[in-house]
Amino acid sequence: MAVTESRAPESGAPESRAPTGSAAESYGQILRSTALIGASSLINVGFGIIRAKAMAVLLGPAGVGLIGIFNSLSDLCFTAAGMGVQESGVRQIASVRSSGDDTGIARTVSVVRRLSLVLGLAGAVLLVLVSQPLADLTFGEPWRSGAIAMLGIAVGLRIATGGQIALLQGMRRVADLAKLGVLSAFFSAVIAIPLVYWLGEDGIVPSLVGMAAATLLTSWWYARKVGIQTRRLRIWEIAEEASPLLKLGFAFMASGLLTAGAAYLVRLIVLHNSGVDEAGFYQAAWVLGGIYASFILQSMGVDFYPRLTAVADSDEDCGRLVNEQARVSLLLAAPGVLATLTFAPLVMIVFYSAAFQPASDLLRWICLGMMLRIIAWPMGFIVLARGAQKIFFWTEVAATTVNVGLAYVLVRAIGLDGAGMAFFGLYVWHSVLIYVIVRRIAGFRWSGENVRLGVAMLALTAVVFASTEMLPTVPAMAIGSVTTIGCGVYCLRSLLSILGPDHALVRKLPRFLKSAL
Repeated sequence: MAVTESRAPESGAPESRAPTGSAAESYGQILRSTALIGASSLINVGFGIIRAKAMAVLLGPAGVGLIGIFNSLSDLCFTAAGMGVQESGVRQIASVRSSGDDTGIARTVSVVRRLSLVLGLAGAVLLVLVSQPLADLTFGEPWRSGAIAMLGIAVGLRIATGGQIALLQGMRRVADLAKLGVLSAFFSAVIAIPLVYWLGEDGIVPSLVGMAAATLLTSWWYARKVGIQTRRLRIWEIAEEASPLLKLGFAFMASGLLTAGAAYLVRLIVLHNSGVDEAGFYQAAWVLGGIYASFILQSMGVDFYPRLTAVADSDEDCGRLVNEQARVSLLLAAPGVLATLTFAPLVMIVFYSAAFQPASDLLRWICLGMMLRIIAWPMGFIVLARGAQKIFFWTEVAATTVNVGLAYVLVRAIGLDGAGMAFFGLYVWHSVLIYVIVRRIAGFRWSGENVRLGVAMLALTAVVFASTEMLPTVPAMAIGSVTTIGCGVYCLRSLLSILGPDHALVRKLPRFLKSAL
């Protein structure tokens, strides 16, 4: 699963240990979890618009480029120092929970939290120690080492937060995770904007520290509501529990390093070949390209991954869940991707400013890659759920090599748009590779309806993209608008159809919406 990253419990209610009930119930579960994360993502988008506009006005493209570079550097260090404990903790907590072992859950949670605190402190110290060479490598400006050292505080806080999030995600507290996302977006706006207003570019890193601290406190508040009591453990118990966490976590960490490293290197390629303004364009396009897809991808990690882990030993159940998740994800994502392709220049102005319009074509290429990413991700979770660490690691090595290699060649040959083309090329290649892998390890096959749906949606995407590249603005937007509306109506009708008229989600829809369809 290259990233370049059952019922949802509503008050801690226990879940069944294997999928049961009708397909409509399973689809309903996917839609419920996606709707929760989606609702929080929509609010996040609102705060994101405010924050992005403020950063664009206060700092301009160059300042937005610096934000992207500091964020990618923070992600890289967070991944290295975190040792994958958050991700392995999610898998371990979900696995123990499915067995109904309350004592085992408490033991695992205690170790995950303690490891996160220790690794967070170590990560902060490590970044301080290497701040000078990182400043030279990234910016060629040694005086930025102080900002990078301060970034270590944000990294340490983020790692500590990971222990709380692992508990919420492993226990499938989807509603709490959605609320946490909303509050994090709120804090990111109310903390970042004043600091950048007062300090200019010097306020970027302090704002990242403030946001990390606010998220840690908020995640602690929600984690304590789960009711898992931290246990006093002997040294041998900690070592026994930590060993599998770190062993699996190493695979996640290695994969995450490749992913975060690729994001960092692509930004360096853009920065060193095109300049800091173009790095700002890339950051803006990358954020906007992932906004609509993000709530779908997040819901996969929050709810779909734990559900898949619980039935990882069954090829049939894995295949069914992946096909269901992929179908719902594609139906939800396609209209948004088509709309972004159609109105890319307007989207850049709304979220940023007219100065960012040169990134419109880059945004379209990133949208193409996001469409393929949504298709490929559900398959990638099979590899994670089965704990196939070596396969997972080497697919990430290959993805990083392809991504960075294509970016290096295309940015030098074409310019900024080459970075978006590299992302699209990565997912053309990765989608084929991951399908071959899960076919071998789990006997996975796409269902006939998913094949037809995927072909149709990719064809519509190609038509809209081609029209924006080959036609004048007005006819291109007309074609894109008609296609987007038609696709949206079809996708909504399909979602209602797979649930059935008697499903609770359908009955709760406004009557005027049902009659219009």
